[in-house]
Amino acid sequence: MAREPGYKELPIGGLILEAGNAIRYKTGGWRTYRPQVDKDTCIECLQCWLLCPDCCIYAENEKMEGYDYDHCKGCAICAKICPAKCIRMILETDPRGMADERGRYHSKSKNSSSVIDSKR
Repeated sequence: MAREPGYKELPIGGLILEAGNAIRYKTGGWRTYRPQVDKDTCIECLQCWLLCPDCCIYAENEKMEGYDYDHCKGCAICAKICPAKCIRMILETDPRGMADERGRYHSKSKNSSSVIDSKR
């Protein structure tokens, strides 16, 4: 049986002991609301990608391609700064509805229940 480390052997909390380890910690379970983007009205300005504090927005070929929900904390910065107002925040407990696994949907089938208005 392996011996448990004593309190003097444990690292001090809050220290980053090695660079680049955040990918191993899935922090998306903290959020109450998750973002979803309407690909019909998105103008591909990439303001959301640029200002996301957790780098959890996928961008490919200069287009916003969705979210990394394993790391998105639901801060709603993307929804607040979006000039097209195409990002909505929905309750985490709501079904995804018409959105795919990366949070993309099309407005012609939008369900507005439990949605935070990003225009506020």
